[in-house]
Amino acid sequence: MIERFLKQTSFVSQDDFKKNLEFIVPDNFNFAYDVMDAWAEEKPGKVALIWTNDEGECIKFTFKDIKEQTDRTAAYFMQLGIGKGDMVMLILKRRYEFWLSMLALHKIGAVAIPATHMLTKHDIVYRNTRAGIKAIVCVGEEYVLGQVAAAMPESPSVKVLVSVGPEVPEGFHDWHKEWPEAPAFVRPEHPNSNSDTMLMYFTSGTSGEPKMVAHDFLYALGHLTTGVFWHNLSEDSIHLTVADTGWGKAVWGKLYGQWFAGAAVFVFDHEKFTADKIMRQIEKHRITSFCAPPTVYRFMIHEDFSKYDLSSLRYCTTAGEALNPAVYDKFLKLTGIRLMEGFGQTETTMTLGTMPWTEPKPGSMGLPNPQYDIDLVKPDGTPCEDGEKGEIVIRTDKGKPIGLFKEYYRDEELTRQAWHDGVYHTGDEAWRDEDGYYWFVGRIDDVIKSSGYRIGPFEVESALMTHPAVLECAITGVPDEIRGMVVKATIVLSKAWRDRAGDELVKELQNHVKHETAPYKYPRVIEFVDELPKTISGKIRRVEIREKDKKR
Repeated sequence: MIERFLKQTSFVSQDDFKKNLEFIVPDNFNFAYDVMDAWAEEKPGKVALIWTNDEGECIKFTFKDIKEQTDRTAAYFMQLGIGKGDMVMLILKRRYEFWLSMLALHKIGAVAIPATHMLTKHDIVYRNTRAGIKAIVCVGEEYVLGQVAAAMPESPSVKVLVSVGPEVPEGFHDWHKEWPEAPAFVRPEHPNSNSDTMLMYFTSGTSGEPKMVAHDFLYALGHLTTGVFWHNLSEDSIHLTVADTGWGKAVWGKLYGQWFAGAAVFVFDHEKFTADKIMRQIEKHRITSFCAPPTVYRFMIHEDFSKYDLSSLRYCTTAGEALNPAVYDKFLKLTGIRLMEGFGQTETTMTLGTMPWTEPKPGSMGLPNPQYDIDLVKPDGTPCEDGEKGEIVIRTDKGKPIGLFKEYYRDEELTRQAWHDGVYHTGDEAWRDEDGYYWFVGRIDDVIKSSGYRIGPFEVESALMTHPAVLECAITGVPDEIRGMVVKATIVLSKAWRDRAGDELVKELQNHVKHETAPYKYPRVIEFVDELPKTISGKIRRVEIREKDKKR
């Protein structure tokens, strides 16, 4: 499959990758037709999707099944009045209907807008009105149905509501009653061009109001490197990415790149995360490849690995936040598997990563993906030398890279602020070592300026994570009359240490940081909490911690 889209399909070194990665870009590329339907023709009986849930149900979809059922879903949507360019919000959790809906919308040329099931009425109204959403397809659960229904009086653009059950209240179409009766699918004559909008995400809101990140149809092609190379997948792989379908990580790890490789995508539809549940699924279904945010690995390494048979696992990756070296080391000791880190944003595919042919450096994001022209720049825009901290940017003066977003939809000013003069500014700060590896410092907005020093939260978090008392932590700055700001650590303690929370442990942790990193970085303020505020995708919401501190 990938030979249709790459001039060279395998690489032996980063230098080889950098010199020879070159895409073959079809006219009017459409992932649903050009990849999924092509697999259905070539290998109809090959398992494409394995779906299971908390109740033990398990459904396997072959590539032939996926083609037939996405054709039917596309016909069903068209019967409901959904057409090319229409905005459709999907609030489907990890229901298998998400995958059918995504591909069906691609076939129609409509715009898919995945969203989390935790949205409130206010959130839904905001999205409906800002994006001009025409249809909502959602899980038939009391909370979601209630919030969607409550939003309708203030959402004049919405014309179609669909529930996939189990509940289907008045005003909602019944997917499982109506879907089987859909007419035969007739492929639209011209569903899309490469530059049309295919997918849109509202950012996770770690700071400020959500932005509408619009991607064109080539975004899916950009994820070929994510699944085939970073995840190191092949046709015999069974891949599990831990991610809710409401966030971009789902299509990073549960859709495009994995199916370019012909792998089986494994989906565990569960309500509440525990490391034990995930590890049981890996054992039971013989998962070969696993990707999760560092948060998941932090919880996994505190489990008793002797209780699980994880021998099927061959490859593990992580992204979403920077990986603490202490977590890398412990996971390697327990499994013999090196965690291969990757970095990107909702606005991009993977921009930095540790590929199979590179040696990981624990805590590093890895090397630039040659799909992008990556650089580090100082505040004045000049390039950084090795060892200097700067902002990660993507140079676009030679053209927009495959995988980079189109725009912040309906917000030209915001787009110009982030992307101007041939440079897209990520807003993330890092430094580069002499081997070209990038090391995360923090969001530029998160960097703490104390007594003239610039302190990245990740530097302090990494130091704290090497202490056995610390299960999770978040570093923020709090105002200080003398120093401008001082470092604060908000810490979740490991079970064995929770009864020791107090001044003595505070002092011990402060001294530990002074020993592990530069003494000026130690947290002068430490707060012990039961849990950290996070987005549903697992990212720590430092902005929420800062806001709470301001109110005190």
